[in-house]
Amino acid sequence: MKIKLLLVAIGAAVFALGASAASAATLADVKAKGFVQCGVNSGLLGFAQPDASGNWAGFDVDFCKAVASAVFGDPTKVKYTPLSAKDRFPALQSGEVDVLSRNTTWTINRDTALGFNFRPITYYDGQGFMVRKSLNVKSALELSGAAICVQSGTTTELNLADYFKANNLQYNPVVFEKLEEVNAAYDSGRCDVYTTDQSGLYSLRLTLKNPDEHMILPEIISKEPLGPAVRQGDDQWFDIVSWTAYALINAEEFGITQANVDEMKNSPNPDIKRFLGSETDTKIGTDLGLTNDWAANVIKGVGNYGEVFERNIGQGSPLKIARGLNALWNKGGVQYAPPVR
Repeated sequence: MKIKLLLVAIGAAVFALGASAASAATLADVKAKGFVQCGVNSGLLGFAQPDASGNWAGFDVDFCKAVASAVFGDPTKVKYTPLSAKDRFPALQSGEVDVLSRNTTWTINRDTALGFNFRPITYYDGQGFMVRKSLNVKSALELSGAAICVQSGTTTELNLADYFKANNLQYNPVVFEKLEEVNAAYDSGRCDVYTTDQSGLYSLRLTLKNPDEHMILPEIISKEPLGPAVRQGDDQWFDIVSWTAYALINAEEFGITQANVDEMKNSPNPDIKRFLGSETDTKIGTDLGLTNDWAANVIKGVGNYGEVFERNIGQGSPLKIARGLNALWNKGGVQYAPPVR
């Protein structure tokens, strides 16, 4: 019996050592190469898009910069891998990217069968439809028989089939792998309708030849919780990516901005001092494998969640998307972060 117990104890210790080594793998690799490899959309205005000089900007891009700020204290320590909807999951599974920040919906299949971990939700979205105003369509329920442009390898494609089946409607899917192909097909009139996440429709409408000739229908036919994903089996990296997003939300709730973050380190509020790493006895950062000023570095790098939202997709952007569900929990929305303590 004693021998059996000893063997069990040794096995548990070996397992713990193995788990500990595995949990530090991604962070160690990222530090060794000196940057975060981030998978992003190949070009979606407001979320991820390079300019003529190859500089990336957008809501999802800023999250990549936030992770780099947490790890390195420098938002420029990122390299971007543009990915199609079809290519994004193999890229994460293979280790080609360290984190996927590509307007990706959290689903049970992706969370389990594909071997990913999602959390938190950085953007609450839902699938919608865009049509030409000349069709005189006021509701998605009037789209029976329509040709509908949709991107393959997405929840959008599956939701479309479910919605039309549930409502006993017929449709003709016009399917493409690449986002650019879907955009071009709709703009050239190959299909009557464009369907994707509603945030994407606001973005894509601005790229059309005549944006004012198109409208987004009122129906939201699905829940699309969008956020970053990492590979399973690396709890430390999962925590770093998760708490980076939570830091953005907590900072907005605390009133900490990119402009006042250094000043706020002197706040008498113990929660804020702990959050920004100005308490001498805090170990929150080192428990993550980072420095204790990791959250302050995140806010210095990109600002708080509200600043990231407004700059890229909110009222300070061409998209002018209302905060809606993405407002803080105490401002009528559902964005809520666990406490940092």
